Amino acid sequence: MQGEISALPPPSVLAVAGLSRRFGDYQALVQADFEVYPGEILGIIGPNGAGKTTLMECLAGLQPADAGEVTFRGRRLAPGRRKEAMFYLPDGITPWAEQPVCRITGFFREMFGRSLADERLAIDRLALGPVLGKATSALSKGYRRRLLLALALLTPHPVLILDEPFDGFDLRQTLGVMALLREIAAEKRTLILSIHQLNDAERICDRLLLLDAGRVLGCGTLAELRQQADLSHGSLEEVFLALT
Repeated sequence: MQGEISALPPPSVLAVAGLSRRFGDYQALVQADFEVYPGEILGIIGPNGAGKTTLMECLAGLQPADAGEVTFRGRRLAPGRRKEAMFYLPDGITPWAEQPVCRITGFFREMFGRSLADERLAIDRLALGPVLGKATSALSKGYRRRLLLALALLTPHPVLILDEPFDGFDLRQTLGVMALLREIAAEKRTLILSIHQLNDAERICDRLLLLDAGRVLGCGTLAELRQQADLSHGSLEEVFLALT
């Protein structure tokens, strides 16, 4: 109608086009296309073996894609340069196992030119004070996850890719980390999260990318995915089952 202004999405911070990856006869990723916007929390969801880790590693340039390209702020970004824009935090790692937590956070602070105040803030936000003198190999799963998240906070990258950021946390701890991730997104950093628990994904994500057998089945808000699944209402779990 005359006089109405259509709401247009902001320019994407990342645009992925035709990203594909094959291992022998197995097609792990098939022509993945999607965009991610500044300050957005995008959740990658899908069953085990859907290709979530392959997608994140190809996106971050850690493994080669067979086809496709990644554009950052309108410019094509070659795999070797993606670490300039993206920081990828994989699941299940124990960095520098025999080093104390304080030495690792200090190393990241120095490597990325952050201040002591930045390091202290990351430590405080992730409640790492009680374990600063412990070796990472001696940390519980939850504290190890907190350390990894603190390291991500100390990076300057505009895009953070986090694999299972809530693994090892109970409900209260998960909600606390979700609040922290929202604060980070409010600072105009873009978050891409691989999340196994659909309830967690529904709570935290602005939009969701549904992956199955290496194919993107949908990408949008929960309301948009409901429409795609021809559901008038329903949880993400119900949408997930309808689309897969």
